[in-house]
Amino acid sequence: MPRFSANLSMMFTEWPFLDRFPAARAAGFHAVEFLFPYAQPVEEIAAKVGENRLAISVFNLPPGDWAAGERGLAALPGREGDFAESLVPALEYARALGARHLHCMAGIAPVTSESEARFIANLRRAGDVLGAAGIKALIEPINPRAMPGYFLTTTAQALDLLDRIDHPNVGLQFDIYHHQITRGDVIRTIEAIHARIDHVQIAGVPDRHEPDTGELAYGPVFEVLDRVGYDGWVGCEYIPAGETVAGLGWRERLA
Repeated sequence: MPRFSANLSMMFTEWPFLDRFPAARAAGFHAVEFLFPYAQPVEEIAAKVGENRLAISVFNLPPGDWAAGERGLAALPGREGDFAESLVPALEYARALGARHLHCMAGIAPVTSESEARFIANLRRAGDVLGAAGIKALIEPINPRAMPGYFLTTTAQALDLLDRIDHPNVGLQFDIYHHQITRGDVIRTIEAIHARIDHVQIAGVPDRHEPDTGELAYGPVFEVLDRVGYDGWVGCEYIPAGETVAGLGWRERLA
């Protein structure tokens, strides 16, 4: 079975944010991830990570003005300076928490030659800056039903952009939930591109609940991840249908 990381922005929300770390550890997780930690002092998060002997699998760069509808900065016109500035707090938190992956959200932007060039330049910058600290920048396709207008929507598009970015410190965050909605054929895709995957995330499709619900059978997916030698964390980025701990039986059922 893969090694699972609990997404604390979606799971264990019965607890305040800092209390989710010991709750995840008590539930058997050895790693956690989250979306945006910046509202919480990094020292407080680092204390919880250390006390509970947890690894951090990934978190996001600051996304811009989320309340105003921004969903990242990397492809947005005129925001190159803001994207560069967002690397500073992300790097501070990643260093303090021992994170080795940071997701660079693209933002709501049309796919044009200009936005592609902007995205490529920004990710090369992120690769340089984060790479100097031993941290890898990741990009993630997000399906258009979940985030309408998002610049990066499919695995094929992400792979094409990674080829053009051509940076050893920029890689792929492969969210199986998003891929199943936009493309399907999950097992064959993993077999074909596993060497390019730096982080995996999972959720049931289509409702984004526990992985043993919905249309996708995760047992064979976990088997192929084992078979191709994927040894990274598998982020549980799903919204529990009920109480978080009560819904964790999928780990034993899918084993």
